[in-house]
Amino acid sequence: MQPSQDNDELLEAFRALSTPLLSDNLNREPGAVGLRPFHKIEGVMVGRALTVRTRSGDNLAIHKALELIKPGDVVVVAGGGDTSRALVGDIMTTIAASRGAAGMVLDGAIRDTGTIGRSTFPCFARSAIHRGPYKNGPGELNVAVSIGGLVINPGDIVVGDQDGIVAFPESVATELLSAAKAQEKREEDMLKSIREGTYVGAYAK
Repeated sequence: MQPSQDNDELLEAFRALSTPLLSDNLNREPGAVGLRPFHKIEGVMVGRALTVRTRSGDNLAIHKALELIKPGDVVVVAGGGDTSRALVGDIMTTIAASRGAAGMVLDGAIRDTGTIGRSTFPCFARSAIHRGPYKNGPGELNVAVSIGGLVINPGDIVVGDQDGIVAFPESVATELLSAAKAQEKREEDMLKSIREGTYVGAYAK
């Protein structure tokens, strides 16, 4: 089923919000601890999760996922947090970008960070290492995965920026968007009062 125009507009609305705002309004649950962006950041990554579970240091399942990419997918890879071998490099990120992916999120390592760091294609990972991957499997696609403590299901909305990654089901997106915008307005008002010298108190953060 193709996303409706309304759903596309909903996703686009999240590009104007930071992950801290979203995290605060997701009950500050654990999420994607230890992952960071390796790309040249220009804006916010937003898309739907295409999930991959693979054994440590093996990227056969990721190659299979690249064949399934639909425009707007974020390829989310549960690699067990292993950093002894890179799961992807610039060739695989370039393939993902060419097929319309919105980004890649890997609970594992990457390589070719010089090239990836000059690209605006979003790539979040745990670390970098030059050692290449195995290609033997096994692996699973479109299953629930845990990424640095954050459970992500196939089709969940994934948002990433310089502060990290959050993910949530589309069923809560409209309510979350409203709550995050309201918090953003409160924080803007607070910063304005600080600049104007009228700030008299704070709410618990």
